[in-house]
Amino acid sequence: MLLASAATSLDGGLYTSITELARHSPAALDSTIRAWSDYGLGLYALLMLAAWWRSRAWDPARAAMALCAPLIVVAAYGANDLLKLAVHEQRPCQTLHAVTVEVCPPLGDWSFPSNHAAVAAAATVAILLTDRRLGAVAVPAALLMAVSRVWIGVHYPHDVLIGLVTGALVALPLTVAARRCAPAVARLRDSRLRPLVAAR
Repeated sequence: MLLASAATSLDGGLYTSITELARHSPAALDSTIRAWSDYGLGLYALLMLAAWWRSRAWDPARAAMALCAPLIVVAAYGANDLLKLAVHEQRPCQTLHAVTVEVCPPLGDWSFPSNHAAVAAAATVAILLTDRRLGAVAVPAALLMAVSRVWIGVHYPHDVLIGLVTGALVALPLTVAARRCAPAVARLRDSRLRPLVAAR
């Protein structure tokens, strides 16, 4: 809690500068960023689906990582949410009384760290380790998601930074560990479930 409070004093000014810029930006830009912030995580569902589909033509280890990716994202969300519940940092729009693009969440809807950023980072790591081509899409999308959460006013910069770090740190070892499921995937390729894990 002290760490979050210290970070708030450090980047509260940056948060205010960003939200002021958002207030004076064209409405179309704010609407686009808000839509991305609210619905952009759906892109990761599509990327994970694409990674699974493409992995069917590759080795069982990559297919295993692709199949485990949604579970890894859920684990990262859970870990991040536990941290959020432990810290209890109020949203900056509540603490600093800022006028923001997005309606400010109510008191008790904790800010630190950002779940959106954690989910985006976890999905990005899982996708990147499975399919670098799709990962090249996921990486900038995660950064844009993090920035968008500050732009619309619901997070401090440190919220999204720690969210990205938390999601990545949870996803990295779990995605690597998912490779151990390769023998099970190989067995599935000789079963009726072959279409789930093999292209032909």
